[in-house]
Amino acid sequence: MSHFPGPYRSDFSLRPFRIAIPQSELDDLQNRLARTRWPAELPGAGRNYGVPPDRLKQLVEYWRTCYDWRKYEALLNSFPQFTTAIDGAKIHFLHVRSPEKKALPLVITHGWPGSIVEFLHIIGPLADPKSHGGDPADAFHLVIPSIPGFGFSGPVKEKGWNVGRIAHAWAELMRRLGYDRYGAQGGDWGSAISRALAAIDPEHVCGVHLNYLPTPPPPSADISDLTEEEKARIANTQRLREAPPGYMRLQSTRPQTISYALTDSPVGQLAWIAEKFIEWTDPSCPIAEEILLTNVMLYWLTGTAGSSALLYYENA
Repeated sequence: MSHFPGPYRSDFSLRPFRIAIPQSELDDLQNRLARTRWPAELPGAGRNYGVPPDRLKQLVEYWRTCYDWRKYEALLNSFPQFTTAIDGAKIHFLHVRSPEKKALPLVITHGWPGSIVEFLHIIGPLADPKSHGGDPADAFHLVIPSIPGFGFSGPVKEKGWNVGRIAHAWAELMRRLGYDRYGAQGGDWGSAISRALAAIDPEHVCGVHLNYLPTPPPPSADISDLTEEEKARIANTQRLREAPPGYMRLQSTRPQTISYALTDSPVGQLAWIAEKFIEWTDPSCPIAEEILLTNVMLYWLTGTAGSSALLYYENA
């Protein structure tokens, strides 16, 4: 059932999509980066106060002088892409069919501050494991959508796009693609969406794989037999519950306010995302700068800083 009336409710077409960013937008980005107005830094603040200016200046200089968007635009365009309208929203997705006829369809969902970029390195091994030294029996037909409000799905135009509504949209997307039996995979918001998808479409979802699944014990649970490491993890989880990180509080309460700064300043958008990439990744295995910047580009070029934050507000 549609949540709101709209002109695209009966439009079930799947339209081929190709990324083609006008050069004028890339030139504008270069001009903005060159004219960055840098804030002062509190001496000795370090990372406790946010992204250190020296680290961010390194990233900005690389972005301005070395990063090649056209290279990654071509890489993204090497995969079949489509858009469709579901429940009044535009849905952008990659659809990579495996050469193995018996491959299992799999819908993979990103989170925030992620995007379809985070899956680029796994598309080949999953869709065509034989060509990557794997077992052909492990092949998947891949459906990789951009969450409504993110990337090339573009800003949402209605309220109410929460996890449940997205899960219903994914079920409809898989139906339109002709998949009667499929799996779901996700991390971060993709984890919540994948679990909701399995709950609302159990006749067709045959399995779920998650790389993010918080499972804190109830407050009344006896934890006396747990190890000190396990107790420390529980205490850390409880602290996060009682005092959510600043980005989470802001995006859950005032997503429109933060959108002005992030949509107007590429360095602001970079700092907002880079902080999480720096804090949430293993220092011994950092994410490549080009991948980080390509991910940021999908937010910057599509102006979806605010609409992606809406997901926090809608689920708060």
